Amino acid sequence: MPIVAQSTETTDWVSRYADEVIEESERRAPGKPVVVASGLSPSGPIHLGNLREVMTPHLVADEIRRRGHEVRHLISWDDYDRYRKVPNGVAGVDDSWGEHIGRPLTAVPAPKGSPYPSWAEHFKAAMVEALGELGVEFDGISQTEQYTSGTYREQILHAMKHRGNIDAILDQYRTKKAPAKKQSQKPLDEAELEAAEGSGAAADDDGTGSAGYFPYKPYCGDCGKDLTTVTAYDDDTTELTYTCTACDFSETVRLSEFNRGKLVWKVDWPMRWAYEGVVFEPSGVDHSSPGSSFQVGGQIVGSIFGGKQPIGPMYAFVGISGMAKMSSSKGGVPTPGDALKIMEPQILRWLYARRRPNQSFKIAFDQEIQRLYDEWDKLEGKVADGSALPADVAAHSRAVGTAVGELPKTPRPMPYRTLASVADITAGAEDQTLRILSELDPADPLSSLDEVRPRLDRAEAWINTQVPADQRTVVRKEADTELIKSLDDQGRASLRLLLDGLDSHWSLDGLTHLVYGVPKVQAGFSADATPKELPAEIKVAQRTFFALLYHLLVGRDTGPRLPTLLLAVGQERVRKLLGE
Repeated sequence: MPIVAQSTETTDWVSRYADEVIEESERRAPGKPVVVASGLSPSGPIHLGNLREVMTPHLVADEIRRRGHEVRHLISWDDYDRYRKVPNGVAGVDDSWGEHIGRPLTAVPAPKGSPYPSWAEHFKAAMVEALGELGVEFDGISQTEQYTSGTYREQILHAMKHRGNIDAILDQYRTKKAPAKKQSQKPLDEAELEAAEGSGAAADDDGTGSAGYFPYKPYCGDCGKDLTTVTAYDDDTTELTYTCTACDFSETVRLSEFNRGKLVWKVDWPMRWAYEGVVFEPSGVDHSSPGSSFQVGGQIVGSIFGGKQPIGPMYAFVGISGMAKMSSSKGGVPTPGDALKIMEPQILRWLYARRRPNQSFKIAFDQEIQRLYDEWDKLEGKVADGSALPADVAAHSRAVGTAVGELPKTPRPMPYRTLASVADITAGAEDQTLRILSELDPADPLSSLDEVRPRLDRAEAWINTQVPADQRTVVRKEADTELIKSLDDQGRASLRLLLDGLDSHWSLDGLTHLVYGVPKVQAGFSADATPKELPAEIKVAQRTFFALLYHLLVGRDTGPRLPTLLLAVGQERVRKLLGE
């Protein structure tokens, strides 16, 4: 069922932006759909930092939609940008791809083995699939299609006619010292990076050459690259002459009929704001400095194209915690698809919803993911019993669904750390997994693994891709008789107490009570005694007892939580390994 359309608490950052965007949209274009936008370059794997470029406007757009307003979330695929370099670590790509540098991303072959027709389509596809899982609705716009179909012809001719005005705006920043480089979440846009490195023998970083400034860059009619320099342009006839430094090709074309080129980035972005009527679009922290494309675009959009700069926050860095080398995305950066292999969409949405855009955060691929899931499950409980804070309720609501409805969820969400431990021990054997999980709560046994999916699948994927082999759990095949023989009376007695209690405590809660209770009973206390009733030495005794069990069961000092481990090993095998 669709979620009821209403505003959430005003303590929620999403609601505050939604208020501003609705008000601004009514001021700019009363009665028309609200337009929010994102821009993504499929120049390689689109990573989790780039996802903030999408999730920020998505969450705001979804709130506006919940309130009953019509809203469009545009994602501009910057697939007409130049191919800049051959990335490291991308499977199916070798140095021969270097010959394509300078061509549009849609004109570069996809990596070997890809089912997609081009480099751009290959990397777009993975992001589109992830956005579908996340419940993100959007209107995708291919800039290749826009430019090559002549959609922007009027805007291009207008920019060329007013190139002197654009040049004057850019000139305000040319003499300023470039700011020191900071850690940047989102790399500078492809065209901007291209310009910074120089894309023509006579061109500088914004289209100025010996023949003057031109805000348009043709792709060569011979080699297809953008290593071109405009040498002449006639406003009346729109005749444009360019030369290519890559292949020495030169030609004169009529720009009023020519569709093989694009505006330089600092002009292209504000042109699109005006053309699409964008009201809200976030930008990375790298766009906050003087002379950045966002700052310059704010001047160009109004004075050249008669539009207005979108409102929207600068968003902060998204870090990664513990991505294993063996599973990092091809290209070396984790993508939304990588994250969705090990966590449910609700959790990933929650990470972006609960932090204001200017707050940095990390996405856990290491052991922290277990703590993250514990935190989420605790929040779910608080939301259910009405004890959660308003801002947390709002973030939870945005995580579990959209204005269209709730995302698919795990019917019976057992603790992630428990599922991961079981997956670790069983190595994916479904019959064993079902047996163990059914014994966690004998009063309400699991009847099918489908009840704990997809969370079980995510936990299993995490174990298989993020936990190094030397940290995996391998249960002993035979008892460590030497260790058992070396035990003193207290050690043997502790094992006897545990073995005698297995039958009557064979459940997750029962075994938890038993393994913590053995050292208490040995010290003369009740197994039910609370920490406040016990001396500090009991904790030391518990740690010693736990270490003994781990050594006897898995040959290490530590491992999965002992109650889960005991259930996973099975009572008969536990008795054998403990020397009975």
